Amino acid sequence: MNLFGRSAFSHGDRIEAAGQPVRLSVNARARRISLRVDRVKREAIATAPSARRLGEAVAFARERADWIAGQLADLPQTTPLRPGGALSLFGRPVRLVAGIGRAKLAEDVDGFTIIAPDDAAFGDRVLRLVKAEARRWLTERTVVHAAALDQPLPKIAITDTRGRWGSCRPTSARGPAAIRYSWRLAMAPAEVADYVVAHECAHLIEANHGPRFWALVRQINGDPAPHRGWLKREGARLQAVGRG
Repeated sequence: MNLFGRSAFSHGDRIEAAGQPVRLSVNARARRISLRVDRVKREAIATAPSARRLGEAVAFARERADWIAGQLADLPQTTPLRPGGALSLFGRPVRLVAGIGRAKLAEDVDGFTIIAPDDAAFGDRVLRLVKAEARRWLTERTVVHAAALDQPLPKIAITDTRGRWGSCRPTSARGPAAIRYSWRLAMAPAEVADYVVAHECAHLIEANHGPRFWALVRQINGDPAPHRGWLKREGARLQAVGRG
């Protein structure tokens, strides 16, 4: 029994509901306890209007454990990077092939081939090449969009975050501007990845998602709706590649 009326749980806590992963969230704008599945992070999110009601959110998630299990089971299966597999680089097909010698990325009219020794490090070698291509391509597009907004080129980093495709820190007293991109954008169509670059570059000027921000995105990249929709539909598939 909680004598002081305070929840034993906190925002951001992770629990299990009959073996299913659940993250707890507090949203002051929420009107009721709710439950949804984050397809990118592959977990359920139980939301409460206040920290005091997180216990109710936990109970609700545990009551709906079968529903959570069904939703997670419908997510794309994880896809290890192995010889004979395939992926894409900015919309072009890539074949994964076992070979001898140093791992390499080869390009021809039909797409790309990644050739690497067939050993325990095959997936790691493929990943390094994909990340290198992601850095090259995303940097080139950042140069273009930053220039279109009359902004200096920010520092660029390639990461593997599950929750965000990119993030931007504008120039401030804390330091120069910096943009971080998920390497998994390399597996999206070029126009979708380019939208994310434009989105983050717009944050060099507007740190929020207000009307002026979206006006900047449209100015340099057009209508964002189709690309946002693609990421919502296909993001879980991209997140599954190279895992498992």
